[in-house]
Amino acid sequence: MAVALFGLLALATTGCSSLPGRPGPGPEVPRPDEILDFNTLYAQNCSACHGAEGKGGAALALADPVYLAIVDDATLRKVTAEGVAGTTMPGFARSAGGLLTDRQIDVLVEGMRRWAKPEALQGATPPPYKAESPGDAQRGTEVYTTFCASCHGPAGKGGQKASSVVDGSYLALVSDQYLRTIVICGRPELNAPDWQGNVQGRPMTAQEVSDVVAWLAAQRPQFPGQPYPGTASAQSGGAQ
Repeated sequence: MAVALFGLLALATTGCSSLPGRPGPGPEVPRPDEILDFNTLYAQNCSACHGAEGKGGAALALADPVYLAIVDDATLRKVTAEGVAGTTMPGFARSAGGLLTDRQIDVLVEGMRRWAKPEALQGATPPPYKAESPGDAQRGTEVYTTFCASCHGPAGKGGQKASSVVDGSYLALVSDQYLRTIVICGRPELNAPDWQGNVQGRPMTAQEVSDVVAWLAAQRPQFPGQPYPGTASAQSGGAQ
């Protein structure tokens, strides 16, 4: 009798281990909040906008040595965790409505910092990430003409080498800080020069960066998404 019961128990145990849908042998799939591999976290959360390996895409290149030279870890963490209000940059931390833990945010910041290449600047000191004094839009007009018009056109509406930088939809989607960062760092993946490459032998000063950002910000429409002045719909009072 005991032998028979033992045989039935062994059969039942064997049968359960081969039930359809039962996970096979091997490591268990980790919980999303337990993933601490930088490459995985970056690919899942950042690469769609900032490109594979931080090389740039719809948004700026995070692996750009100029960008990593001007931004500190606290700023990297704040932007990654909280996002930037009023722009397309979301917050990824749980405290901001995202899905990542504080430790995962730290892993992303630490991983991005490993992309830094101080030697790539060849001893040059870029303007600071944050403006040290307010910009002047009127002075910015002259700064734009000197450093930017050759590519973006005399009024910023685009030229043979680059697109418009005064498009209302574009300016409505980016912050003044983003504009400043782009002026300093350029977009190397798009062959757009940094602060020292617009005019040969004439790098932009920190104040000139602030002034041209003020000029760009002054072109931002007051009510993004509304019909532009002079269009047929605006003149007729809107679509019928």
